This record gives sequence, structure tokens and C-alpha cells, in this order.
Amino acid sequence: MKSVIITGANRGIGLDTALAFGRAGYKVFATMRNPDGALELKQKIQEESLPISLLKMDVDSDASVKEAMQSVLNNHGVVDVLVNNAGIERHGTIEELDLSAFKAVMETNYFGIIRCVKSIMKPMREKGSGCIINVSSVAGHISNSPLTSYAASKFAVEAFSEALAQEAKPHNIRVAIVKPGIINTDMAKDIAQKHDSGAASPITKRFGNLFKASLKNPTDASLVAEKILEIAESNSWKLRHPVGPDAIPFLEWRKSLNDEEWVNWNAASDEDWYNAVEQDFGLNART
Repeated sequence: MKSVIITGANRGIGLDTALAFGRAGYKVFATMRNPDGALELKQKIQEESLPISLLKMDVDSDASVKEAMQSVLNNHGVVDVLVNNAGIERHGTIEELDLSAFKAVMETNYFGIIRCVKSIMKPMREKGSGCIINVSSVAGHISNSPLTSYAASKFAVEAFSEALAQEAKPHNIRVAIVKPGIINTDMAKDIAQKHDSGAASPITKRFGNLFKASLKNPTDASLVAEKILEIAESNSWKLRHPVGPDAIPFLEWRKSLNDEEWVNWNAASDEDWYNAVEQDFGLNART
């Protein structure tokens, strides 16, 4: 039986990914900070008799990652697939968002991946095979206020993954980056619902409205889970995998603008910005 470790598996994309692999016959190690709170996942495991084990792991902690990974390796042997999904988001303008928020996002979204990769790389290399899938975002190529801290962490994940792929390929270890667009998760809903009220808040508010408009026709997290499973099951060495109906349009849209045009679009008046969103994406993001 093939095996997979999935981080951040208590909800959203991570939860659906654990279910997808479990249903496909993998031995799944679903890791999270608080397994006691994963009630939905526990219920699904019981109802469907899925081969999924819940494991406590905090990707922010060297000791926690080392202990959890070593436990899996000691008890099960080499893992076939690692899915680095754990992530957090803090939004607000650079001026108003506390420095601790930037540090927290980078600690989980970037350094958390490094910790997990370093724990699994040697066993995969010695085995001569493996697959590492890092969940990034379209925000790994597109930087918008007020998602600056999140985008910065995902830009870092993309750079790390490119270099990792170069190191891993000679050892027959595949590396892939999954890049979801706006997905119906708690994180996306939080962006849609919460707006800071500081001096620079109009940009924050209208970007939240963009998420709110997109979530009126939500894309389920299971779509991302299916893509992650597809990558693991394939023999593809393709590095980047956009997922969701808006992922490629967002990426192509950014690619069509030079840097100055991109800055100007995001710095535009509310009226011009909302008009552009409606014209380019067919979304009425006005309040």
C-alpha cells in the first residue's frame, strides 16, 4: 500500500486531499496541530472505513515535525508522497499589519514546508523515488495588497520548489507546485468577510469584495484534492499546476500587464478598479 503524509489536513483542501488519497487506497497520515478538533474528518474515516491516521504535527516547530515524521518512518517505512498543504493567511495593508503577522505567515507557509521536506528528503533519496507536492497559490505569481504577507510566502514557496525540483530529479523524486485560484475554504471566506478599518482600508475592502463575488459561484476544495491525487498517481515531471476556473485567467491576466500597468491597476480609483474587474472577469464586485 502506497503512503502519503498530508499537512494541514483538519479542514479545507487538506481534509479533502486526505479523503481523496484514502479513497484511492493510500495509507494516509493526516497531520494537524490539533487532531482532537478534526471532527468532520474523523466522521468520514469512520463512515467509509478509510485507511487514514490522524497525527499531531505543528509545522512551525522543528521538534514537532521531527517527532511526527520520525514516527511515521519508524512505524511504516519510507513514505511515497508528501503533500505540504498547511498554510495560514493574514491580510491588511503593509502599513497597518503588524510585523508579527508577516513572521507568522512565513513561518507556517514557507519554513513549515522546508522542515517537512528536510525530514523526508533523505529517506526518499535512499529509496530512489518519491513525490513532493507543495500547495502554493496563484498568489505565488500575483502580489496584491492586502494579501502581501500571504503572497510573499507563496512567492518564496515557488522559488524553493523550483530549486528543490532541481536537487530531487536526479534521485527520481518528483516535485510539483499546485496553484489554486479562489477556492471555497474558510481562508477565502475570511478574506471576503473581514475588512480592516484603517487609513488605507479601501484597497482591502474592495479586494475582499472580489473574493465575495467569486464565492457566489464557489469552487469546491475537492477540485484541488483531485488534482493533487492526479499528480501523485501520474509519472509527470510538470512543475506547476494551476487549479480552478479562475487560476489560469488570473495568471494570464497578470502576464499580459507590465509591472507599471499592474501597479497602476491596483492603485486605481474604486470606480475604475471595479469596472476593470467586471470587464476582465465578468464579476460585479461592488458592495
